Amino acid sequence: MPADSLAAHLPLLNDYQQRFPLCPEPFAAIGTAHGLTPAAVLDLYRRWQADGLFTRIGPVIAPHRAGTSTLAALAVPDERLDAVAAQVSAYAEVNHNYEREHRWNLWFVATAPDAAHLAGVLARIAAETDCPLLELPLQTAYHIDLGFDLAAPPGHRPAAPAPATGGAPACALDGIDRALLGALADGLPLCERPYAPVAAAAGVSEAWLLSRLAEWLNSGLLKRFGVVVRHHELGYVANAMCVWNVPEERIDALGRELAREPGVTLCYRRRRQMPDWPYNLYCMIHGRSREGVLQLRDALAGRTGLDRHPSQVLFSRRRFKQCGARYQLSAGACHD
Repeated sequence: MPADSLAAHLPLLNDYQQRFPLCPEPFAAIGTAHGLTPAAVLDLYRRWQADGLFTRIGPVIAPHRAGTSTLAALAVPDERLDAVAAQVSAYAEVNHNYEREHRWNLWFVATAPDAAHLAGVLARIAAETDCPLLELPLQTAYHIDLGFDLAAPPGHRPAAPAPATGGAPACALDGIDRALLGALADGLPLCERPYAPVAAAAGVSEAWLLSRLAEWLNSGLLKRFGVVVRHHELGYVANAMCVWNVPEERIDALGRELAREPGVTLCYRRRRQMPDWPYNLYCMIHGRSREGVLQLRDALAGRTGLDRHPSQVLFSRRRFKQCGARYQLSAGACHD
């Protein structure tokens, strides 16, 4: 898509990452707000999705609220990396899978309905790939998954992070709710009344679906419902996972301080896996250049005092898989 066309209509991507309209005809509502016809709005979203600027319009589920998940990593010989990445990506439970610059070079997120299912998936991956595996579950979220301000300069984040939480307990979702999550896994269809076919697939009414989504947002089960953009395709071509080995008695204070830093897009505490991985405090920094990311990382580490603690910076190299998390899998489902 021509850059001037994207720039002219950037609010349609930027403004609807958080609160996409929960009404029967959301594209008409967006069109009314921006002086466009519903057909013009749909055409823009269809072209942007075809161009890879966003993956879907749908829910982002809060960690551990509808099931369980973990970050994991494999140490893969370079000559086997493509083949092992394909093995890992074939699991429906894996929703993100990236190569990073480190001996632990393949990093992925796996989600499942419960801990036993997740443990089984990780065991199979380790056995099938014959590679060492790190399991690094989330312990505290300080700032997570609030989207990107595409109209702001790099390093700017106007929204204050949410208070740190250890993670609310998982919701006891019934069969209808799990069916609804399954119907939403690939996002809304790009049609005039996108909620109607999703509701039909879940066996509920359109009105009930819209009410339920509003309830999930208000309860915190969903972090957001909206456009899930691809940062790389929108100019954020460099990103690094920055990790520190922080004393336990200091980690919450440092995590909250780090989460307030402009340019930090994710910040959380994860369990160590000794002796291979002593790091417990993480943040993600996305930028328009490697140099910019490193400058920002060094500046925030200096301001917060984190530069006195052992650390690593792991830049992304390749994205093998990125999609919405799937929590509604049956107990025996492991592959697409």
